[in-house]
Amino acid sequence: MRPLPTLLAATLLLASACGADRVTVGTPTTQPNGNSIAENSTPAPTSANTVDPVPARIAIEDTTARPQWLKARIAATLGHRKQYPIIRIYRYVYNDQTVYWETAPCCDQQSTVYDTKGNVLCHPDGGITGKGDGQCANFEKRKANERLVWQDPR
Repeated sequence: MRPLPTLLAATLLLASACGADRVTVGTPTTQPNGNSIAENSTPAPTSANTVDPVPARIAIEDTTARPQWLKARIAATLGHRKQYPIIRIYRYVYNDQTVYWETAPCCDQQSTVYDTKGNVLCHPDGGITGKGDGQCANFEKRKANERLVWQDPR
């Protein structure tokens, strides 16, 4: 083995690549030498807030709207391990009737819309396509009077 010649070669390569006029290191706020800044170049970083945060929607649970079948559904959900994202159940008016929408936990599962008796009306979103079963494709546009009925507290 010849470690000294290899080390010498590496040192020469590094020195020639990083010589005084070969590499310039600076920060994005450093102006380059010459007149090479274009008018539409990327601006320098700033500590100022450039995006106004969207306030989180505060949901208050409406515990008055829990029919017996929904209480049983909640109990069944609590009997399983916690899902991510957490399960939420909302009440809406959709097509002139009160409905309950249960969110899907994750990953290609469909959310479910129930009528007031607990019958499944449709699956508005989720699944492989993200569009549910197509039975209530207009759910997102036509739902109104949102009330959070329950969310998994775990």
